[in-house]
Amino acid sequence: MNLLSAAAKVSSLTMLSRITGLLRETLIARSFGASEWTDAFNVAFRLPNLLRRLFAEGAFSQAFVPILGEISKDGDQKQAQTLVNAVATLLFWALLLTVLLGVLGAPLLILVIATGFSGGPAYEASVVMTRIMFPYIGLISMVSLSAGILNTFQRFAIPAFTPVLLNLALIGSALFLAPHLEQPIYALSIGVLLGGVLQLAIQIPALSRLGLLPRIGLLPGTIKSALTNPEARRVLKLMGPAVFAVSVAQISLIINTNIASRLQTGSVSWLSYADRLMEFPTALLGVALGTVLLPSLSKANARNDLVHAGELLIWGLQLTFLLAAPCALALFIFGEPLAAVLYHYGKFNALDVLMTQRALAAYGVGLIGLILVKILAPGFYSRQDIRTPVKIGLFVLVATQLANLVFVPWLGHAGLALSVGTGACLNAALLWVGLHKRGALPHSAWAKYLGQLVLALIPFAAVLIYAAGAHNWIALQAEPWTRIGLLALWLGVAAIVYFGALGLVGIRWQKFLRHAK
Repeated sequence: MNLLSAAAKVSSLTMLSRITGLLRETLIARSFGASEWTDAFNVAFRLPNLLRRLFAEGAFSQAFVPILGEISKDGDQKQAQTLVNAVATLLFWALLLTVLLGVLGAPLLILVIATGFSGGPAYEASVVMTRIMFPYIGLISMVSLSAGILNTFQRFAIPAFTPVLLNLALIGSALFLAPHLEQPIYALSIGVLLGGVLQLAIQIPALSRLGLLPRIGLLPGTIKSALTNPEARRVLKLMGPAVFAVSVAQISLIINTNIASRLQTGSVSWLSYADRLMEFPTALLGVALGTVLLPSLSKANARNDLVHAGELLIWGLQLTFLLAAPCALALFIFGEPLAAVLYHYGKFNALDVLMTQRALAAYGVGLIGLILVKILAPGFYSRQDIRTPVKIGLFVLVATQLANLVFVPWLGHAGLALSVGTGACLNAALLWVGLHKRGALPHSAWAKYLGQLVLALIPFAAVLIYAAGAHNWIALQAEPWTRIGLLALWLGVAAIVYFGALGLVGIRWQKFLRHAK
């Protein structure tokens, strides 16, 4: 398997997901602006979205994929099916209980994550939408099980495409359902639930073709059998601490939502709009590379081929720096044009653009760290080492919240984004050191490589600085197509300059054409 080709396939499908996600956010911004109602929806969506990221991109995959890969490396389809059935059964019943508790306990949950909403209309709307959306947790968690199976057998396309369906469901609900509801914002929560159903439905044919469609046990005997399955118990044992290890940024996000609910009205929404843009490079690079690397790393470690495992990590890290560094600079320097072109319509005003731009700049500081965590963490999970990331995660969580004490009084909502970003950089640095001490990261000429990247980034940054000040991006609201054209033009020029500079400093794409064994 060509890893660069596989990563490009996942990244291109993820790009489709992020494009539809941006369309979704642009439509929501135009229809609802940054108001108490959008704050209510974003708070209500925070819990199911947190668990989506934990399961679809985090703890479940990190615990399940290495063990399924270890079993399947010898072609034992029957044993793999037994593990899939056992894990699906345990997951189903745990999720059923979680959903019931979430629906019943929605008022308390909102009080915990958004204390600034207590007693107001935003609080009441958040409770209603939380109850509508909470079943999404069950649906998307079963989707993550399916994605783990497909990714283990290098069927990356369906899992990468699946998020598009959620975005389409939200867009359809906003356009066609919202006008018919007394409270239009509720249409978005219905869209989330519909998106979960569609995401699960698309997995079934792919799993059937693979011959690993999960069979969920509904009788007491099958549940007992699943609990006593030794491989399923290994998954559960790894998954517990992995939940915390990969969720540091998400736990911080929940805490930050609570803090943001006490700041200026619109703060939760400004962070959400900026987060959508920040997720573009995070998903295209971090999630795509992490998804492709984990099965290959797991199989290399199962063969005790530590040299190949180390080479895979270096490949992923160097490619991350190559592509993430210009994205980070773009968020930091070019935030106003990006926010204006994507969101500055309808009820989304100039103040909203400014506040979103500030959050984007703060996210830009920590973007490389956020992506590196998704590359470095599989280096531990592929070895079934969960303890080290847990210890690092606990330390980083505390450090992130201490940073809030400094940044929030100074920068407001942007300080919350900066705390998450700096915490992610600290997390990545500690993971890097941990892998290096274990001999999992071979020595590489990092000083030379990073020096070459810095030289290539200088003309790239100069283009963006000039472009950001060359036009009045707010005043161009009356000429949207001109503004869109200018954004595309300048981003295209900056990309050409950057990749041209990479060639001049001696970085060649051929070095990334690596095949997995």
